[in-house]
Amino acid sequence: MSSLFRKKSINQLIQQSNQKTLKRSLSALDLTLLGVGAIIGTGIFVLTGVVAAESAGPALIISFILSGIACGLAAFCYAEFASSVPVSGSVYTYSYATLGEIFAFLIGWDLMLEYLLATSAVATGWSAYFQALLAGFGIHLPALLTSAPGSGTGGIVNLPAIIIIFLITALLSRGIKESSRVNNIMVFIKLAVIIIFIVTGVFYVKPENWTPFAPFGFEGIITGAATVFFAYLGFDAVATAAEEVKRPQRDVPIGIISSLAICTILYIAVSFILTGMVPYTQLNVADPVAFALQFVGQNSLAGIISVGAITGITTVLLVIMYAQVRVSFAMSRDGLLPKKLSNIHPTFKTPFQNTWMTGFIAAIIAGFIDLTTLANLVNIGTLAAFTAVSLAVIVLRKSHPHLKRAFKVPFVPILPAISALLCIYLMTSLPLITWIAFVIWIGIGLIIYFGYAKHHSNLGK
Repeated sequence: MSSLFRKKSINQLIQQSNQKTLKRSLSALDLTLLGVGAIIGTGIFVLTGVVAAESAGPALIISFILSGIACGLAAFCYAEFASSVPVSGSVYTYSYATLGEIFAFLIGWDLMLEYLLATSAVATGWSAYFQALLAGFGIHLPALLTSAPGSGTGGIVNLPAIIIIFLITALLSRGIKESSRVNNIMVFIKLAVIIIFIVTGVFYVKPENWTPFAPFGFEGIITGAATVFFAYLGFDAVATAAEEVKRPQRDVPIGIISSLAICTILYIAVSFILTGMVPYTQLNVADPVAFALQFVGQNSLAGIISVGAITGITTVLLVIMYAQVRVSFAMSRDGLLPKKLSNIHPTFKTPFQNTWMTGFIAAIIAGFIDLTTLANLVNIGTLAAFTAVSLAVIVLRKSHPHLKRAFKVPFVPILPAISALLCIYLMTSLPLITWIAFVIWIGIGLIIYFGYAKHHSNLGK
């Protein structure tokens, strides 16, 4: 039993990060834009309308604030770990050092599902926006090739979703610096588009649209908060980049906290204006931001918003797929997954095989599976990871009180405990089918751990 809870020492992790197998080329600004690239996308351009119409109404603003608070508390915990243990793998690595190997494996397994499904789901959203943009120019792709089987549209494959995933895979396999340059450009474009919406939309706000403010009651607000958690997935991805940052102890906490702060402010502002422009009952559409501008007669700006949405969703794809590869890379390097997943390309200095394998699986899922039912799995996976990192920072303070920390969570253990409890509370608001699927996935993970990982673990050897 003791072997299940064996831990990697902090010194081992630091030595591992100093081996420089990955190229250190990212700055604090790159990390901030990486986080914004992952956070601002599907949340603003898709989820805002659906959650307002079905769960929260105009109180969507409160849902985003609650999610932002939960994420902010978790972000502090991430920042302390990243400044102390600047190693790839994010909460998987942090759990390995504090909670033990079996917990680390299951959290890593959970993150892999979270990022993989998120990549496929976001690619499906990208496909929908891309088709809408082409339709604006009178170009209509055949339904047979633009939707997954079972989606009700008669499709056999979502080809645009497959193509965008392969393009992102090709970019990521070339190197993180090249990827971050593309990400930075696209982030500035989508931020400009969002600011255009805010500045334009404020003149069309009608206060009567905010009445009733919470038509679904407090329960609806909490359900909305649990649902929009998908929108905050990105800042976790910043922590996975620790081994490719020039000054990780300083820059990773800056990247995590600043990207989360920027995105929370933008989410609240967009929600406030969106529900003021359009009655919440009419917002259950795939493109609520563009729809709101069309609703008030700003059709030309709606087209610009669609371009910004495609750009925004592309950056989300880029970052969450990058994070998926870095988590499986770290697990492979520790012997918990096959070694080929941690092989580094001699020229590009990236996990080349891992990147293409991940891209291929994500493309198959996006192309052939309707992810409507599975979308909430991304939320429960994120909340489970945030709960683990909140508990792990309490353990780290007890087990390594003298560890050098460039950033420290205030009021330990109170704030991390509140963070964990808030995440667990939000998890209880997710549908039963989500919990069933999550338990099944964890069960599969346990089979793989006892059948393979436990016997191939480098720490065990």
